[in-house]
Amino acid sequence: MTVSTRCSNLVTIAAAITTALCGLEAQASTPNEPIPASSDLVSQQPATAQKHAPRRLSANIKAPVDRSGKKRVGKASFYAPMFAGRKMADGTKMDPQDDNAASRTLPLGTTAKVTNLETGKSAFVTIQDRGPYVDGRIVDLSPSTAREIGISHRQGVARVEVAPIAVPLPNGGVKLGAAGQAILARNDRASRPFPPVGW
Repeated sequence: MTVSTRCSNLVTIAAAITTALCGLEAQASTPNEPIPASSDLVSQQPATAQKHAPRRLSANIKAPVDRSGKKRVGKASFYAPMFAGRKMADGTKMDPQDDNAASRTLPLGTTAKVTNLETGKSAFVTIQDRGPYVDGRIVDLSPSTAREIGISHRQGVARVEVAPIAVPLPNGGVKLGAAGQAILARNDRASRPFPPVGW
């Protein structure tokens, strides 16, 4: 990923957090939507196939959108080379060198911090597509992002935490997610003046 792309991504995330701060009042009136159990989405397959390969999920069953902003833990995979340049759910083309990612439940346009729980490395992504349609996988990453957090081509998948930064709301507002709240709290602590000596 080039320096200009990284700077652009950071500017996008900063703008999302700023927008979220301006719209925090809107989040109080938006109820959290339930997160479905993955078993609700599993397509019917023979029991023998399920023992040897991950269960495939039906792309025809629409998962409820999760606007809660809560962290989720599951497996991450990454886009195969054949998906480069294909149109994603938001209408843009998949760029293997960008921060695009896919989720079945996070709203399109969500910015999130993805952390590989095996390496401790993190990257910022934007949800622009739907998938992955494999049970237990919660995010598909661009190959560039997968490499950045330590998922090798040979390994294929890794256990990750996905923490939303800013989640778009139906009314056009933005809700601050778990990672966004952590960033805000960290910045708030850093901006506080130190107490006078003797306190």
